[in-house]
Amino acid sequence: MKMKLFQLFITASIPVLKTLLITALGSYLATERVNILGEDSRKHLNSLVFFVFNPALVGSSLAQTITYHSMIKLWFMPVNVLMTFIVGSIFGWILILLTRTPPRLRGLTVGCCAAGNLGNMLLIIIPAVCEEKGSPFGAPDVCYAYGLAYASLSMAISAVYMWSYVYSIVRISSNRDTLDQDTIQSLERSSIPNQQIMTPPGKIMNRIMKIVGFVIGVIPPVRKVFIEDGAPLRVINDTVSLLGGGAIPAVTLIIGGNLLKGLRGSGIQTSLVIGIIIVRYVALPLAGILIVKGAMKFGLVHSDPLYLFVLLLQFALPPAVSMATVTQLFGAGEKECSVIMLWTYVLASVALTFWSAFFMWLVA
Repeated sequence: MKMKLFQLFITASIPVLKTLLITALGSYLATERVNILGEDSRKHLNSLVFFVFNPALVGSSLAQTITYHSMIKLWFMPVNVLMTFIVGSIFGWILILLTRTPPRLRGLTVGCCAAGNLGNMLLIIIPAVCEEKGSPFGAPDVCYAYGLAYASLSMAISAVYMWSYVYSIVRISSNRDTLDQDTIQSLERSSIPNQQIMTPPGKIMNRIMKIVGFVIGVIPPVRKVFIEDGAPLRVINDTVSLLGGGAIPAVTLIIGGNLLKGLRGSGIQTSLVIGIIIVRYVALPLAGILIVKGAMKFGLVHSDPLYLFVLLLQFALPPAVSMATVTQLFGAGEKECSVIMLWTYVLASVALTFWSAFFMWLVA
């Protein structure tokens, strides 16, 4: 048992270390001395990721692996993602009461506790775990395909909650009504292109690609034209998949570059940062175990180990990178958000390795 647990720990540590190395490279490229990935470069790369890479990755992954029958089996995932937001919000409000968080930072605190990186981190970790020797999830190619689909579905669902619930919380907290319209418009203009998701073209592009992915995957006649072996339009799907392959490394480099802001500090109270770390890496994962185990007991989820692993991992991720986007839009807690991101992502290398190994042991 000890040997098996140690092997799972090693298996779980490899994808996290890969992420950490690429993140470190992004930070290095963003330094003033190198300045290859400076602020303007990150904005342009972020535009490319948002408008091209991410939609291509999500659309192609959903099209290849999501079918009508699989959607019936995966119905619990939207509920599970919602539970991460609800439970995280409860812990966030408790943290606000304990640390007496200033009003202008309450939305940031709740958002960081509620919204995890349910898209990019899963897209990095899940495929990497599938490819490692000793993975308990079966054949690497099958695991990779379904793991990518689970992660893509998680990204699509979390985006809805992020830009409806968390966005509203931060907007209210930032006392937006006290700003005159010119100031608001100035903030919104200065945030572009980091704020593409708030613009109509950004919303349209992402929604279209998600819908297209679902349609191609779920409708058998359409699937035969684009996906299956010998499909006449398979080259289109292959091209989209090729473009989607650029999403993961590009996003990881951007995360590394953005973390540099946190090194400058902001005067944020230490207890608040520690509290968010405890919520995201201790309280939420433990709550996730209870929720997923309860769902299994009542027969709400199927027993696929990889699916259960993804559901559990959704509770143990660092805050969503989009939190930086939201705070920048409203000009509320930008520097404080950078510090929170810095420490939560630095500690993610340890926390994610531990929880990934434990969750693999739990479901295997």
